[in-house]
Amino acid sequence: MNSKVTFGAIFIGMTLASATAAEPKDIWQKTCAKCHGADGKGGTKIGKVLGIKDFTDVQYQSSLKDDTMLKAIKDGIKDGDKTKMKPAEGLSDDEMKSLVTYVRAFRK
Repeated sequence: MNSKVTFGAIFIGMTLASATAAEPKDIWQKTCAKCHGADGKGGTKIGKVLGIKDFTDVQYQSSLKDDTMLKAIKDGIKDGDKTKMKPAEGLSDDEMKSLVTYVRAFRK
């Protein structure tokens, strides 16, 4: 009987954990696509103004380091006093790492 209770508690905990962690595509759409575009090409109005790079470009992807992308997601990007990218607030470390993986999938 005790093992059934333990299994039930584990199952409920796993269900709650998966329900609270957002999918990378959903995070991208909510947090990143406005500037980077749904396709990662940076072809949005804002992306063009800011000169956002194309994440589908193999050479550009090769120049990116995972830790640099994580830092940009977490801290944002500034050029002097000018904010080029705001930090993605409210994301867990795992969600930020999943975004890096999601960006890597844009490479063609």
